[in-house]
Amino acid sequence: MDLEKHPAAAPAPAPDPAPAPATGAPAGLRASDGLRASDADRDRIAQILGDALAEGRLTAEEHSDRLDTLYAVKTVGELEVLVRDLPAPGGVHAPPAYAAPSTAPGGPAETIVAVCSSSARKGRWRPGAHTRAISVMGDINIDLTEAVFEQQVTEINVTCVLGNVEVLVPENVTLRGYGSGVLGNFEVRGEGRGESDPQAPVVIVRGFALLGNIEARPKLGARLVDLARKLRKRLDG
Repeated sequence: MDLEKHPAAAPAPAPDPAPAPATGAPAGLRASDGLRASDADRDRIAQILGDALAEGRLTAEEHSDRLDTLYAVKTVGELEVLVRDLPAPGGVHAPPAYAAPSTAPGGPAETIVAVCSSSARKGRWRPGAHTRAISVMGDINIDLTEAVFEQQVTEINVTCVLGNVEVLVPENVTLRGYGSGVLGNFEVRGEGRGESDPQAPVVIVRGFALLGNIEARPKLGARLVDLARKLRKRLDG
């Protein structure tokens, strides 16, 4: 038996502590940038783009391109890229404010329903920023030719089953459509016409037709007048 004492082995060095998990967003990004965009977020960005168009910061083509992108992207960060080079309302580029949908410009969404019946909105009325139209074996007519627009972008979401929905707009309003049909029809006519007033309101029709018909088009002879003057007056006020 070896009774000779040997020096104790030096303890192994303690492993380096594991790096603490990251708790913040990557450098240069806010934690909110990855959030899914809400209707209120899109309305805020659309207002900034509309102001920039009225002030001459954007051309009509640039405004149209950014507006198309506005309704295609998904996150708050992607929306912010569209206005990174533009001032926010009031002249200061402020961070996004996450308002509830009911506080979005134009107020809460209006719903128009026709089930085995007919419904219409026409004459001198004030469409909100968002309108929902639901037709089930019914007819809906949304006539914006005499409407009073209180926001730059007006969006109409349509669901049509075995029914018919018609949307009429003035000739000089910008009309855009995004939708589809299954054994049905979704049609937007006059989209992107060169004669549309670049400072006019923008009407976006989104829809899905199942065995039904959704049609949006300009009404010949109907025009909104003094759009630029009215928009600047509203901004100055």
